[in-house]
Amino acid sequence: MQIEMRNIEKSFGDNHVLKQVSLSLKGGEILALIGENGAGKSTLMNILGGVLPSDQGGIYIDGKEVRFQKPSDSLDAGIAFIHQELNLINDLPIYENMFLGRELKNRYGFLDLETMEARTKEVFDKMGITLNPKTMVRDLDASYKQIVEIARAIMMNASIIIMDEPTTSLTEVEIERVFSMMMTLVKQDVGIIFISHKLGEVMDFCDRYMVLRDGSVVGDGLIEETSPNHLARLMVGHEVRTESLKRNLLQREEILKVEGFSYRQLYRDISFQVYKGEILGITGLLGDGRSELFLSVFGAEPHESGALYLHGKPVRIRNTVDALHHGIGYLPRNRKENGIIKDMDIFDNGSIVTWPLFANKGRINFKKQTEEFQKQVSRLHIKMGKLQDAIGSLSGGNQQKVVLSKWLTANPSLLVLDNPTQGVDVGAKEDIYDIILSLVDEDIGVVVLSSEAQEVIRVCDRVLVMYHGRIQGELTGEELNEHNIMMLATGGTVTEEGDVV
Repeated sequence: MQIEMRNIEKSFGDNHVLKQVSLSLKGGEILALIGENGAGKSTLMNILGGVLPSDQGGIYIDGKEVRFQKPSDSLDAGIAFIHQELNLINDLPIYENMFLGRELKNRYGFLDLETMEARTKEVFDKMGITLNPKTMVRDLDASYKQIVEIARAIMMNASIIIMDEPTTSLTEVEIERVFSMMMTLVKQDVGIIFISHKLGEVMDFCDRYMVLRDGSVVGDGLIEETSPNHLARLMVGHEVRTESLKRNLLQREEILKVEGFSYRQLYRDISFQVYKGEILGITGLLGDGRSELFLSVFGAEPHESGALYLHGKPVRIRNTVDALHHGIGYLPRNRKENGIIKDMDIFDNGSIVTWPLFANKGRINFKKQTEEFQKQVSRLHIKMGKLQDAIGSLSGGNQQKVVLSKWLTANPSLLVLDNPTQGVDVGAKEDIYDIILSLVDEDIGVVVLSSEAQEVIRVCDRVLVMYHGRIQGELTGEELNEHNIMMLATGGTVTEEGDVV
């Protein structure tokens, strides 16, 4: 099967979103569709997926023009769209999720559960998936949920699959699992359109690329004939910085000290310090415990033992309100689930943390609250419409900035950022790095929790590497490199001479 989109045009009012965009894909290849947030990728794929009509241009399958009035038309034509927000119901087993909206019934009008389970197993066997169809979706990790979505697309005889940021919230192990499944599909002559901001993944797994910027195609070609730097330059329209952003620290005034923190098997006997104007990185592999540790520091989760000191004084943080009043902010790992409230507008999402700070006798000073939020909009260069627009109307990078803005308004002395650049494009990533540097220039202590070795190497002054719930070692200066990080993250140790073995 081969699809073509020819000279696609799309506008929303005065906003010209797509300008003469053409795309082609055949079975058995992976096309990387890349570009900054707002470049037009999602709009283009929504047209291909039957969600939106185009203003001009056409879609062709094997040379014959087709018209999609609704998503089911696209699916019937063999095109499946796996969205970033997975369409699965946690409280149903896998096999019922596989048939959502297309449930099989027996002659008495009841759900034919046995047949649905059997057909699910047939698809799993064909794809080499070792999952029990009766497993509840809520018991699956993120990668297996992705795989269930892929299997559902194959069950519906999809020859082309659109995957929108499939690895955004996955660990390295989970990412490998999803890419292994993608390779299996390619061998079965399925074509994949892969939307991603992770240029390393694009280089490793894709055959061709197409770059959108401001609604136009600015580059396309074979992956083997390009480089990550070239792709990044096409995306943003200028050279992307790659130099180290670390600075020489002149002072060592302690903000936070953690002593002997432990909680079950998640993390054990953790001790460290964070200093004023420092960027401390914490990294590791799946199950290292770093997120759970800092959720406890922030008061969102309990801990069993250990002591906490702020500015040299012992404190007890029982909940997140305590953390706020003690000057600790926390940007969560999963923006969509824990960072934003989808039913609230941009302003409420960007100011909800400050409600207690601007309240007097139960009444919030709305004028002061608005003024403070507008300062952050200007400071963080948030691209948005009206304050009352839905938070979902913003790109991922701008949503992340809104989440960050609510903590900056609270004037923290310590800010914990858990995977702060997850799911944002290279341009927004540079903006966030600039924001982090501006914070430490104001003597705020920043902790960056990240799974990306290159990120902590480039941004952080010191890096603690965790392994199975413990701090395995600390790296600074010349010893801070990918090799040493991986050695520590897999159980290696630092010798007295400073070598990692």
